[in-house]
Amino acid sequence: MTPHPNPEVGAAVKAADRAHVFHSWSAQELIDPLAVAGAEGSYFWDYDGRRYLDFTSGLVYTNIGYQHPKVVAAIQEQAAHLTTFAPAFAIEARSEAARLIAERTPGDLDKIFFTNGGADAVEHAVRMARLHTGRPKVLSAYRSYHGGTQQAVNITGDPRRWASDSATAGVVHFWAPFLYRSRFYAETEEQECARALEHLETTLAFEGPSTVAAIILETIPGTAGIMVPPPGYLAGVREICDKYGIVFILDEVMAGFGRTGEWFAADLFDVTPDLMTFAKGVNSGYVPLGGVAISGAIAETFAKRPYPGGLTYSGHPLACAAAVATINVMAEEGIVENAARLGAEVVGPALRELAERHPSVGEVRGVGMFWAVELVRNRETREPLVPYNAAGEANAPMAAFGSAAKAGGIWPFVNMNRTHVVPPCNVTESELKEGLAALDAALAVADEFTE
Repeated sequence: MTPHPNPEVGAAVKAADRAHVFHSWSAQELIDPLAVAGAEGSYFWDYDGRRYLDFTSGLVYTNIGYQHPKVVAAIQEQAAHLTTFAPAFAIEARSEAARLIAERTPGDLDKIFFTNGGADAVEHAVRMARLHTGRPKVLSAYRSYHGGTQQAVNITGDPRRWASDSATAGVVHFWAPFLYRSRFYAETEEQECARALEHLETTLAFEGPSTVAAIILETIPGTAGIMVPPPGYLAGVREICDKYGIVFILDEVMAGFGRTGEWFAADLFDVTPDLMTFAKGVNSGYVPLGGVAISGAIAETFAKRPYPGGLTYSGHPLACAAAVATINVMAEEGIVENAARLGAEVVGPALRELAERHPSVGEVRGVGMFWAVELVRNRETREPLVPYNAAGEANAPMAAFGSAAKAGGIWPFVNMNRTHVVPPCNVTESELKEGLAALDAALAVADEFTE
């Protein structure tokens, strides 16, 4: 689709937004949202006709890009057939979506509880774990994000938690492995893995394993920095959970459905959790949908005992029809394989080459279409480009970098001291190279703030 400039409509859209829309995670008078006129594939554009390559995939959910015709058609067909129906009934789109998801989940995660998104999926996974074990506590990692609802934001391990942290949510945080900024004075991945597992088990010992219902981890943390866990870590957590009868929850809301070059990131590590949350890429966000994939043992807990939870729109027919179409499109078009190939052959090598040339790049890391570039002020000391949780003038270097990226035609995913490279999983090689060239130019701006 060719963008057609229409500044007058854009101005009206912006005015209505500023008058009436309350935006998430924002100081309302300090933001200036872009008015978007349309999107297709890997691109979106504004009302002035300026087009951007979306290096954010929305919020890391448009895994098949914008406006895929087969998914749009599936939503239209479902709307004409059965627009909505209550969750207590068996509906074709819902049953088929559950079947297709269960076919791809690891191990025996064969029961699917549908939610409206990732945060409520985490809420229900934690509730299931507590009811299954009869225990109150949940352990989660610093440098994590699990959602914005009350329990999920308390489980989260980044500053978005602070304003809502009541210290009464039954959550204990611990350090997960991250060699570049190791909390364990490790020098190798092997050391980082061993010491992180020792730290986790020590934390359990002092908290009392018999009080812990679940350990929840993002399989690969997303907004916290895309820190791929070292070999053996997730398997080690699985062993610890088995040792103490603790439910192991993997949060695949961001990493799932092709983002890492596998259907689920858990497949990269040959590990099966007891519960796994998903959302985002399950239907590329075309209609809100999330869920929990449930193991046989936990499903059995509620075989003759009612599960005390539900949602009015659980398994909404339009959302499930979009999921069915999305999963089928991903399989038919080899989108998961495309993400794996381009990650290994294009993104990884290109980012490592950029790291050699730009003093502002401390590290690049990732897999598939799931990469982070760590920005630093000093490569030797690894001093971050801006302070932790910086805002205002303290965040000026990152703001300048983000502005340069947009001026170059890419919309960046910037979070603290990182920019993420997370385009749609069906992005083409030429689109990727275009975006990486724009990233190269933007990094030159970040270089100006280095020592």
